[in-house]
Amino acid sequence: MELNYFRDRLFDLLNDSEGMGITDLNTDERNGLLTVMTEDGNVFEIVCQQAAGKGDGWMTAS
Repeated sequence: MELNYFRDRLFDLLNDSEGMGITDLNTDERNGLLTVMTEDGNVFEIVCQQAAGKGDGWMTAS
């Protein structure tokens, strides 16, 4: 699975989710960042980057 596809699907899942109280969802594709704002005013940032390696030794790919 490609990183862009994964990030797009994650966006779709969050965007379509009910019951999580998401009021705003933004993407910064250049930095691989999803920003999520919730009804209670909290803001979360999700960084999407491909990892290299297997098992417990995963490392961020450059």
